[in-house]
Amino acid sequence: MSLCKICNNDLETVISFGEMPISNRFVSDLTEDEFLYDLSIGFCPECFMVQLEECVDPAMMFNEDYAYFSSISKAMEDHFEEMASEIIDIVSEKPSPFVLELGCNDGIMLKHVAAHGIPHLGIEPSANVAASARQKGVHVLEDFFNATSASEIKNRYGQADVICGANVMCHIEDINSVFQGVSVLLKPEGVFFFEDPYLADIIKKASFDQIYDEHVYYFSGLAVSELAKRHGLQLVNMVPQEVHGGSMRYYLSKGSENRVTKNIGALLAVEKGLNLHSLKGYVSFKKRVDSISSDFKNTLLKIRAEGKRIAAYGATSKSTTFLIYSKVGVDLIDYVSDTTPTKIGKYTPGTHIPVKSHEHFILDNPPYTVLLAWNHKREILEKEKEYREKGGKFITFFPEVTIE
Repeated sequence: MSLCKICNNDLETVISFGEMPISNRFVSDLTEDEFLYDLSIGFCPECFMVQLEECVDPAMMFNEDYAYFSSISKAMEDHFEEMASEIIDIVSEKPSPFVLELGCNDGIMLKHVAAHGIPHLGIEPSANVAASARQKGVHVLEDFFNATSASEIKNRYGQADVICGANVMCHIEDINSVFQGVSVLLKPEGVFFFEDPYLADIIKKASFDQIYDEHVYYFSGLAVSELAKRHGLQLVNMVPQEVHGGSMRYYLSKGSENRVTKNIGALLAVEKGLNLHSLKGYVSFKKRVDSISSDFKNTLLKIRAEGKRIAAYGATSKSTTFLIYSKVGVDLIDYVSDTTPTKIGKYTPGTHIPVKSHEHFILDNPPYTVLLAWNHKREILEKEKEYREKGGKFITFFPEVTIE
């Protein structure tokens, strides 16, 4: 039995997906063996955190070959510009402001803070995306954030008015060390906020593609509140976000005498109604996962039986879990279209579907396309309006398989 990474309590297994490769390690040489690990998630009845039972070494995932650049999406550009505006408003009247972002990626958010001349620092362990951030005028420390690096940052820069992170906190196994670091670095009146895929949305939609090696934790407000208390912090607000198929932004402050918004009580009540603080809330999850994966494969088999071709759109990390668990590979999907230069010409992890350019997709005009990047559905459907007008159809799968 695995132990909780936060409180060392015994975990109760929610679901096992079996052996999986590194989700974002696209394959160049099909003759080489891929690293495999057991992908299972467990629930902690003590601190309510849902988490991976076995973790992969971070250096195997976040390095100079990291293949995700946030700035490829217009929707994400808009989202992070909004986040930057909020931060700029928070620090606008501070006498000596300092902003710290954990996992700044290619500088998609901090470039706006930098453009306002606000002192800042981005923490980013992946060399290639860190280099891209520097080109945008962002100050970057190429490192993993923890209690040790936090002390070093404090000694050099002082404490921060704002510490933030987007789609990064769920990646960090030693999250206690991160929260210790935040406690050290955050000014007494400062704010710490982060956003990640929201557990309640994952359970409601059965969007199991959110479960993969990079996502160690699956946050709920109940779990974040418990984690915050362990480190002298308090959850004071929660704001739902549309990005990544349903995310939540959590706001934390130091101490216990903070102004807590009405959102907290309402959202935590919803979570308790879903039984996210008990294994009872997860018992039907596997049945729904199995149903969706079976329906998805059967839909593709039916299309193939009619002699029609199928492509896919978006060579995402999350699709690794979805395709392998659904037992869908190159026998059903001809190729995956993507715009990321480092992925084109390679093959998807585990399933070995060729990754081809968006230009190839436009010229090929396949009759059916699986929308693997379903969390960007609105943006993609608008972008591919001409493809749809020509008769092309997209296949989506959460909360159920649909063709449109």
